[in-house]
Amino acid sequence: MELIKKYYPNLSESQYNLFERAAKLYQYWNERINVISRKDIENLYERHILYSLAIERVLRFKESTKILDVGTGGGFPGIPLAILMPDVQFHLIDSTRKKITVVQTIIDELQLQNVTCQQIRSNELKRQFDFVVSRAVTSFPVFIPLVSHCISLDDKNGLPNGILYLKGGDMKEEMKPFGKRLEQNEISSYFEEPFFETKKVLYYPIVKQHKKKKKR
Repeated sequence: MELIKKYYPNLSESQYNLFERAAKLYQYWNERINVISRKDIENLYERHILYSLAIERVLRFKESTKILDVGTGGGFPGIPLAILMPDVQFHLIDSTRKKITVVQTIIDELQLQNVTCQQIRSNELKRQFDFVVSRAVTSFPVFIPLVSHCISLDDKNGLPNGILYLKGGDMKEEMKPFGKRLEQNEISSYFEEPFFETKKVLYYPIVKQHKKKKKR
């Protein structure tokens, strides 16, 4: 909790309480169903909760914005972002039933009214959202065509609708095809812990590309 209070000192007591309860629920469920790496559970606040919140440092979503979390796993980045931004709507999806079962249980236990979840693949989803968020479920070039159809054409935030993607490591070759269209935000400029030195929030305005195609 010290990390959350360090970077988010003005949250309500209710929000701090939700983060604390979420951490306890993850510790409980991870002993039964491995939704987080066993070696990472001790670093839950840093490597999962705070890491998820880095997306908000790039864009604070406006009220009623609709967010799709693809390949959510144990509920990251969706659940921490939903606690941080209770007036934003989140839909979390994953193809693995046991992970969605845990996510639904945590949503219910925390009584999060702005979060839903579903066992489904993104290419099967028919609904549209303002932004897609995810945490390195596959290479970025592979990810884009899997989710682009899920993004609405109607912009209402400070950035055009698109993808916000958490990724770490050396991504030079992977990023080359996108040029200046892809914005790379260094998480180390937001959070000072060594874990974040190579971590980034990638922003890609998918909708902008769709609109160009539509005009043709």
